[in-house]
Amino acid sequence: MGLARRHHGVITIHSSQRFVLFPGRHHLLTRFQAEYLSRFEAGTIVWAVTSANHENTKRNPVPYHRREAAIERFSLLGGLRSLVVPIFDAAPTDAFAEVTLKTIAVATGLDLTPADTVVACSTPEVAALYQRLGFPIAPVEADPTLRTTPERPWDVLLRLAAGDETWRKLAHPATVDVYERYRLVDTVRTVVNDPLVGAEGGLTATRDYRTYVEAFADAAERKWAAVRRHVQPGRIVDIGCGAGAVLELADREPGLHESDLIGVEVARHLYSECVHKKAQGVFRNANVYFYQRNVLGGAIFADRSVETTLTFALTHEIWSYGRQRESLLRFARRIFDHTAPGGVWINSDVCGPDDRRREVILLLSTADGDNPAGARPDLAGLSSEQVKVYVESLSTRARLDQFAADFAFPFTFEAVGDGAVRIELGAAMDFLTRKDYVDNWLSETREQFCGLSFAEWSELLTEVGFELDPASAPIRNDWIIENRIAPVASLTDLDGRPLDWPVTHLLAVARRPRNG
Repeated sequence: MGLARRHHGVITIHSSQRFVLFPGRHHLLTRFQAEYLSRFEAGTIVWAVTSANHENTKRNPVPYHRREAAIERFSLLGGLRSLVVPIFDAAPTDAFAEVTLKTIAVATGLDLTPADTVVACSTPEVAALYQRLGFPIAPVEADPTLRTTPERPWDVLLRLAAGDETWRKLAHPATVDVYERYRLVDTVRTVVNDPLVGAEGGLTATRDYRTYVEAFADAAERKWAAVRRHVQPGRIVDIGCGAGAVLELADREPGLHESDLIGVEVARHLYSECVHKKAQGVFRNANVYFYQRNVLGGAIFADRSVETTLTFALTHEIWSYGRQRESLLRFARRIFDHTAPGGVWINSDVCGPDDRRREVILLLSTADGDNPAGARPDLAGLSSEQVKVYVESLSTRARLDQFAADFAFPFTFEAVGDGAVRIELGAAMDFLTRKDYVDNWLSETREQFCGLSFAEWSELLTEVGFELDPASAPIRNDWIIENRIAPVASLTDLDGRPLDWPVTHLLAVARRPRNG
């Protein structure tokens, strides 16, 4: 086995070794890396760019093609001979090194071996995977012979995200150039500092997106039928477009064939599905575009440039994962700003009852499942399938106990009889409209459906500057009442008089005044 040897600070590659394999995400390149790699007296640098299919996430804010551009410029300026290979993300595996080597072989025809390759890697866990295969390691920033410990690229990127301009002194000029030309400084700061988006590019790490896509696709025709007459041709934007099901229906409308259809989705899984559909020719309109963005992170569209904005089942997530009304107001202002005068924002979502603080008596079935002594505190440590099986096993009354334990918006209730509780109406409806979402229980219990009533929604939209179309209204989904709620629950006032079930949803058609 050949070894890389150091002599007077110069790393010499054995005559049989011709390559330096440099695996990493490589979002930012540093001056230290340039100096370190220049110490190799011979060899081609093979850059294995991991998470190459990820972008716009906290862990991977820069798209692969920009990373590749910076590496190529870095190599040109440093006089290095480089090959850049994208490595798509995969589930954590001890075979990571083998997968990377096979990907490189397929992409370049190079079969890298310990006899001809040194691995440059400062992450001990990753280096160990290559050492296990017999590869010699050049430890880069982790080199114990260095007089001072250099900052790792990710730490420099975090300086940038924090607004610390000293990142420019540590980053290589190739990275600075690419970041400035493609306005990546703002992109990185927005994505890394985003309070709503998780590390992997979604609002929650516990959601089963397969179930979510199927449910949204099933409801797409109903949603489109409810809003179609309010849609104005021109630039039509669906924010939180999921897998693009509503835009597929818009694409079939003859009256919209000259419109731009634009989908915006923050969740990486769903955005990828949209891009896949477009590549497969699902859309006939040539002007269909998709962006992976979080609207709260900054303006996406120019002011007064969008005729129609659609949001379906989105605003309650902004409320839930943000700062409730503050985040929702900020979102509404973004929509107002990009809406053209006379344009429209159509919002369809869940809604709380007008008297959501009213105390009521909620009678729940105890005969439709198990009734343990109390809620389990450990569901977060179980697999999603284990959570599903357990919650499904509970009676409706016991499920309320579990919901109260897991719900991110604390509420109280008082047991007043066999299966009966005294509870605020809003909390009761939050539970009743969520109790059957067992596939995504831990995700759904992070979200509040009844944060705002229709009257409060109307006030917020008016505050922003919108005018509500008469078609705007609170709605009760009677199918949910008749099939999910009424069979296992009943509602009375505190004196025992039966109460009608309240509204569950809203349709808001908010127009920007033509002179606004």
